[in-house]
Amino acid sequence: MTSPSSGSSMKSGSPRAAFQGEPGAFSEEGVLSAFAAPQAVALPTWRAVFQAVNDGTVDAGVLPIERSAGGSVREIYDLLFKFDELRIVGEVSVPVHLALLALPGQTLDGIERIYSIAQALDQADDFLRSRPWQVLTSYNTAGAAKSIADKGEVGAAAVASARVAPLYGLEVLAADIQTGDANRTRFAIVARDPIPDSWFAPAMLAGPMKTTLVWAVRNVPGSLYRCLGCFAERKINLSRLESRPSRGVRWEYVFWADMDSDPEAPDCAAALASLLREAVMVRIAGVYHRAAEE
Repeated sequence: MTSPSSGSSMKSGSPRAAFQGEPGAFSEEGVLSAFAAPQAVALPTWRAVFQAVNDGTVDAGVLPIERSAGGSVREIYDLLFKFDELRIVGEVSVPVHLALLALPGQTLDGIERIYSIAQALDQADDFLRSRPWQVLTSYNTAGAAKSIADKGEVGAAAVASARVAPLYGLEVLAADIQTGDANRTRFAIVARDPIPDSWFAPAMLAGPMKTTLVWAVRNVPGSLYRCLGCFAERKINLSRLESRPSRGVRWEYVFWADMDSDPEAPDCAAALASLLREAVMVRIAGVYHRAAEE
């Protein structure tokens, strides 16, 4: 079983934190919420964020790992498994408020095409169904807005955060178009080296500890049941359980879990020791403070 490296960090100054998309994206909001004074670095893909953290080009990456309305972002789990030297060092929960943005002077009646990522379009589905718009997917919410501004595309609008509008010279045609007011995205902060507490916003260090684990089971009857029993017998709650293909052996899977405990707690340490006897691989992917929801 491997775990995050320990010891005090000698880092100082402000962190360089990467996110996927363009300035104004919800991932950038995750960066700004997680760190006290970050240098936010925009990159085109999630893999590029992982690669930059792995190479040391940036100090941390902020990546969406779960959406309250859409569930897990499974590609992030796959990348965490691939980049196995990186660890989750924190998490931040960002509220999702969506707006419809277009060039100055446009009206709702003049809009024909709507651009955004599939998840945002789904979250605004009730609003988008109110008119016969052509709905098209983009790689990023802020990227959709930037593309409309760069092209001067009349008759088009983007679903994105309202704070994107002034960044690209657009106007808000409609605000709070998401369905419901409880949508949030949980972002994982990944790093290769320990992150000084002074880099984080104070709220990032206020929550109870949690642990993210990944393990592989033997391909025999009852193996997963016995693995889960390691935690149930000690009354340790698993707040999330996710299975993903192992990528090494066809039709075999690894399991990801969020555990509401710290590995140094006696019951948790005993559960992990028991898990090691049952599983064929166990890795601690991160130990960090639970995100505040408000």
